[in-house]
Amino acid sequence: MTPTPPPFDTELDAVLRAMEAEGGTLSDLSAEGIAAARQMLDAAAPDDEQLSHQGYFEVEDRVVPGPEGAPGVSLLICRPVASGGPRPVIYHVHGGGMVIGNNRSGVDMVVDWARELDAVVVSVEYRLAPQHPHPAPIEDVYAGLVWTAGHAREIGGDPERIVIAGASAGGGLAAGLALLLRDRKGARPAGQLLMGPMLDDRNDTPSARQMQGLGIWDRTANESGWTALLGDRRGGPDVSPYAAPARAEDLSGLPPAYLDVGSAETFRDEVVTYASRLWQAGEVAELHVWPGGFHGFEGFAPQTALARTAVAARLNWLRRLLAE
Repeated sequence: MTPTPPPFDTELDAVLRAMEAEGGTLSDLSAEGIAAARQMLDAAAPDDEQLSHQGYFEVEDRVVPGPEGAPGVSLLICRPVASGGPRPVIYHVHGGGMVIGNNRSGVDMVVDWARELDAVVVSVEYRLAPQHPHPAPIEDVYAGLVWTAGHAREIGGDPERIVIAGASAGGGLAAGLALLLRDRKGARPAGQLLMGPMLDDRNDTPSARQMQGLGIWDRTANESGWTALLGDRRGGPDVSPYAAPARAEDLSGLPPAYLDVGSAETFRDEVVTYASRLWQAGEVAELHVWPGGFHGFEGFAPQTALARTAVAARLNWLRRLLAE
């Protein structure tokens, strides 16, 4: 018997129904569907003028060294034009189920925060599955962070105040990056902002089963995304925690974390479990479960009351973190 799902927020339910009527949910992860979604996202990406906030930011695309033997990594850099001391850096990892997206996907919200915080934004573009399975995406994200930490002052940033941030697949990669930096004894981020993160390839939580066939990213889409990244290793015993952070046995020694998730989405239970395990490891974590939220609701329905509350809570956490 299919378990009863929690209800969607009333405002969000109306938005979701309209999206479904227009075919706006990411359900087709065939090769043709992925190609079409990539093309759509590329066309919708914010341009330099939009990201500049009327000249507040200088916007630059830069290619930096990638992993050994791999192509360079493309970074989008938005830095305040006004002179000033070293600023915080938000290192952004885009979402897209591991299979779509680019370094401009979802970055407009992060740039809005950077305007409020007088911060630098660095958004990384990583190779996408299935053409580039694990470890290509996380190694690209790692290479981009290494460059950012080493060149922070060059771009007006403070290497001691780098926050790694990502939504959905980007949230999973940001969590994996925090683990990789700890284990390779690299730069220590000031914090990790994990927004509806994609953490567990096993795809077998109660929330994954409850939300089957519902919302933006259901259990079937999730299986397709993880399979694109991991192939036949998905769900098996030999999955790296840098690919699926829920697999990590040790969550100690990680930077302070902010995690949020909707109550009506596939990732709810894996995110709640990950936050609990951070606390059990003696780490600092703040968790928000937004009632009635579907996956990515703040991006798809930014005008709704719940979305405004969620976005404000993230900004408030960043402000408190960077004030310490």
